Amino acid sequence: MNWRKNGAVLTALVSLTVFTTTLSTGRLEAAEIRHNTDYSISLAGLPIAKASFRTKLDSGRYRISGTLKSAGIADILSSTSGQTSVSGTIGRDRLNASEYSMRYKSGKKGRAIDVQFRNGTVTSATMTPPRRIPKNWVPVTKGDMRNVVDPLSGLIFPAKARVCPKTLPIFDGESRLDLKLSPKGTKPFKTEGFSGDVIVCGVKFVPKSGYRKGREDVEYLRKLESMEIWFAMAETVNVYAPVYVRIPTSLGPVTVWATKFGG
Repeated sequence: MNWRKNGAVLTALVSLTVFTTTLSTGRLEAAEIRHNTDYSISLAGLPIAKASFRTKLDSGRYRISGTLKSAGIADILSSTSGQTSVSGTIGRDRLNASEYSMRYKSGKKGRAIDVQFRNGTVTSATMTPPRRIPKNWVPVTKGDMRNVVDPLSGLIFPAKARVCPKTLPIFDGESRLDLKLSPKGTKPFKTEGFSGDVIVCGVKFVPKSGYRKGREDVEYLRKLESMEIWFAMAETVNVYAPVYVRIPTSLGPVTVWATKFGG
């Protein structure tokens, strides 16, 4: 599995289940809360990756750290691993990130990304080693880095918020994109810690900057009309969070399934 293929859209959609059982729109009930979450990722029904996240909340601040590792046939073809983290403060209606980072390695290649935020504006973004800028590159402007969310904090909604439709302006340290969510009704869903109806949103991928114009995988995602993300209500903390994602590809659908939700 190529960690960066399909870039920020996979990062955004795959990484967000971790917040579900640890956020609250009111006061924290304890000085410190810790929670672990695991989930699986498959391609055409075959497992390709596993992920684990550790969440800590303390005195109105949050920190989430996670790991992802290729599994099954994907690990045989090209071993991939990644670590990601985000920290910031818990607001009344959103998470306010201050620091976001991602480290990934696929085969012998690797990269580190670090982003600093202040009130939704990117104050610095670094990539090591720096990417060689190809032809037809759409550069990220200063305007693109205002009023944005990181890929880990963007898809958590308070119970009274409109889950979809909604447009999410995401910056992952390299690419700036919008995820446009549209309502598609409800469906039943069951996993460890949850059983009930979930909100189904269609997802439209809109690249803005930080990518090579005409790139095949970006254009493929841009034209897709059948991506979905499902949100479940975590009643104990009064928020909606993702439990299922489906992204069609030429090799079959990539699916992300929450194997644990709450508890």
